Amino acid sequence: MLSAATLSLVALTVAGYLLRRHILADPDFVLAASSDVQVTGASDLSRNQLLPVFSQDIGKNLLTVPIGERRRQLEQVPWVERATVMRVLPNQIRVNVVERTPIAFVRQTPDDPRVGLVDAGGVLLTMPAELMAQHHYSFPVVTGIDARDPLAERQKRMAVYQRLVRELDSGPTRLSAQISEIDLRDASDARVLMPEPGGDILAHFGADHFLERFQTYEQHIGEWRQQYPRLATVDLRYDQQVILRQGDQQTGASQPQGGSEALKGAGQAASPVSTATAQKPVSQAAEPPETVKKNVAVEKPRDRAVKAQKRNAAAKGKVKKPAAKKKPAVKRTVGKPSTHTQSSTGE
Repeated sequence: MLSAATLSLVALTVAGYLLRRHILADPDFVLAASSDVQVTGASDLSRNQLLPVFSQDIGKNLLTVPIGERRRQLEQVPWVERATVMRVLPNQIRVNVVERTPIAFVRQTPDDPRVGLVDAGGVLLTMPAELMAQHHYSFPVVTGIDARDPLAERQKRMAVYQRLVRELDSGPTRLSAQISEIDLRDASDARVLMPEPGGDILAHFGADHFLERFQTYEQHIGEWRQQYPRLATVDLRYDQQVILRQGDQQTGASQPQGGSEALKGAGQAASPVSTATAQKPVSQAAEPPETVKKNVAVEKPRDRAVKAQKRNAAAKGKVKKPAAKKKPAVKRTVGKPSTHTQSSTGE
């Protein structure tokens, strides 16, 4: 004989089954039109961008809508960071979305005039130009964020961007507003385009100590540009040393063309750039490029011959060895002559 608890459970199961059959057959529970899909949380997104996710559910019973699958589809829309979907009896669906927040303009290729947006996760976002103008966004332009790259790599590069902007804007002045463009192709070196009278300067900021390096640039750029009117690149990544490269007046290219790898492959050592010493509180200093070499002292063949004659005479007892004279070191530049100057300046 069945217990009372078992009878109650069977009764509830049967009632649930009959209720479901009734609801599935009841036209009042049918999602009749797209107006039965309610959307909240969308500001940059329009309903028309989200409703296609539910297009196949129109005209069907509310209980047959796969809520979990629809949520995952909504989160595939680039502007949607998170979404929730729920049924509202008898015949409505309620959607709430959290939109992504753009933090920079992005240009995917240097020769592409079109500018889009990108969020902290490296997700590329599109927006009509008129709507973008209404937002009055004020961001630097970043390059090196390519849709073909893995999302994890784009997120890593955008983390460098966020640290740079956060450090520059940590004081009372929004210093990031002075930046024109940031190249993030190499996550270990943020290459910042600094607008200057007569042309932009490319500054290598590395991957840390952004505020100190920016302050060093600001303190010395006037002096450097006065000394080197064709200054094109300032490399601030090295401890106690700043590497300056001049550009070609006609092409604007940094000299010398070919770079350190070409020089190394030819077995030559050269000094194609100018170096200026600047006191900076930077730790974990990197080694300077191979194209920068210290000047070395060498001995002329004539000096070696004189020394040999003196040694021979001293050995035969014919002459007395004279007192040694202090000779100045002779600087040598190996490789092709360069029009660039190597100097050391201190604060």
